[in-house]
Amino acid sequence: MATAPRPRTSTREPEELGRRLAAWLDVRLPGARVTNVSVPGSNGMSSETLLFDIEHPDTPLRACALRLAADPAAYTVFPTYDMPRQHRVMSLVGKHTDVPVPRVQWLEADPGPLGAPFFVMARAEGRVPPDVMPYTYEGNWLHAATDAERAALQEESISLLARLHDQFPSKEVEFLLPDGEGTPLRRHVDAQRAYYSWVVGGLAPSPLIERAFARLEELWPQDEGPAVLNWGDARIGNVIYDGFTPVAVLDWEMAAYAPREVDLGWTVYLHRFFQDLTVGFGQPGLPDFLRREDLERRYAELTGHTPRDMEFHTLYAALRHGIVMLRIAYRQAHFGEVEVPADPDSLILHHATLAAMVQGAYW
Repeated sequence: MATAPRPRTSTREPEELGRRLAAWLDVRLPGARVTNVSVPGSNGMSSETLLFDIEHPDTPLRACALRLAADPAAYTVFPTYDMPRQHRVMSLVGKHTDVPVPRVQWLEADPGPLGAPFFVMARAEGRVPPDVMPYTYEGNWLHAATDAERAALQEESISLLARLHDQFPSKEVEFLLPDGEGTPLRRHVDAQRAYYSWVVGGLAPSPLIERAFARLEELWPQDEGPAVLNWGDARIGNVIYDGFTPVAVLDWEMAAYAPREVDLGWTVYLHRFFQDLTVGFGQPGLPDFLRREDLERRYAELTGHTPRDMEFHTLYAALRHGIVMLRIAYRQAHFGEVEVPADPDSLILHHATLAAMVQGAYW
């Protein structure tokens, strides 16, 4: 069965990265040994993760994870990878909230040692709901869990978002605002327009995505609500769980200063993406898990903030995901893995869902 397209396997060699990492670390911890270097089989959609151990009596970390910016020569998913920004966000989240973000340690902004900037953080042990095959398909630990266990995971996960939004001081996050004019939401959407323009530069544009941007303007909230720190890629596939309890919240490269509903809409839609995909292949999926109405209700109970304009925000999430899907498809074409069809909209795996949202016929 097919699932969402994935970027091509890394162009980097793990053994070579391990050697270069050991040389870099030896300057910071003379005599330290780097062992057990590995690249997870299902690596990130853009930045890459290396796992390794350090052997040294004075090291602040032993079990480590390294987050490495995407190879700039490998037709990257995003135009830039600001590792100092990610390092700063994770440091601040650890300082100001009780959200279990991995403890960050070294930051290397110089691309020389590993070919791109990176940072090192503590490695958390546990399990992650899989993307491939999605956790909504049969045959993985979350699908095999009981209804009560999934309900517990859902409760813990929506609590992460509520606590992040409530606890993080807004004044500390304004550095995430994109350049431009207008409200945080307007700047966020404008940045997505710029990203879309970059994706289709010199290639066929997507009429569907352009209709979705037009529909956003028609649905624009009269009251956008307060801006808070957004996790950005707010979904359970970016959480490590011990049993059904979160122990590490990962992937902060899309962190933003935006209304709460931008994060919540992404959480709602990314689950629907997997659920719709699963139903399309003849499986029931998890129809009672992470339902929009349940997430909105519980978020309101936890924060006192009733989510508003969620048709706008779920459409916006589907639109943003569509741009990423289009970039990944064009990346596959670049590497000769697929042919570009006459209709570029067909490259967007969830084009039918996005079209239904544009027409107001999805929910």
